[in-house]
Amino acid sequence: MTAPDQVPADPARATAAPEGEGSSRWSWVPIRSLGPRHRDRIAAHLLSLEETDRYLRFGYPATDAQISRYVDTLDFDQDEVFGIFNRRLELIAMAHLAHPNTPAEGARGTMAEFGVSVMRKVRGRGFGARLFEHSVLHARNRGVQTLFIHALSENTAMLKIARNAGATVERDGSESDAWLRLPPDTFVSHVEEMMGEQAAEFDYQIKRHASHVQLILDTISEVKAHISKTHHVAGE
Repeated sequence: MTAPDQVPADPARATAAPEGEGSSRWSWVPIRSLGPRHRDRIAAHLLSLEETDRYLRFGYPATDAQISRYVDTLDFDQDEVFGIFNRRLELIAMAHLAHPNTPAEGARGTMAEFGVSVMRKVRGRGFGARLFEHSVLHARNRGVQTLFIHALSENTAMLKIARNAGATVERDGSESDAWLRLPPDTFVSHVEEMMGEQAAEFDYQIKRHASHVQLILDTISEVKAHISKTHHVAGE
């Protein structure tokens, strides 16, 4: 277990708290790749997690300073970070797919580690499972042979997602490891990922445009209110 005063050695360590994946309704969810310009949104998302959720996500109750260091050290060239935004462009769920710096060894072949977090207010919608599916597709299309998850044994929601996907889960006291062997990529898997990314980008731009329009409308409303108040005071 990582010491409380350290940033986790494994960047994608652990997962979010239980979110009732079994009760979710399965429909398309826009999942977008994140980059360096999203660091502030990523930090805001992780800092919004409650103490229990931080414990399950990182393996210890991470402080604000530790989370900030984690976000600062994200390597978007080496790893992949995916996110789900709401209509206000708030990052409500995110996944980190970490690729090792060392060459793959052993029967498991090339590996990547998966970690996920979901805001408490949107639990039960299957976002964690959808991010897992998206990461699996992305990983297999890049030659990853095994997806690895390291989680606390009490994180039953994440372990259930792994088991449902066919992963082998090995428990060692308070911690568990899950290994999911990925099928090779196909033409269909690449087309599926490309279409999903394009649709998610289109969805994001629509939300971004709507957010700008709403900001303009709010500003106009404030100006009108100020003018009305000024006229009222002048007429007294």
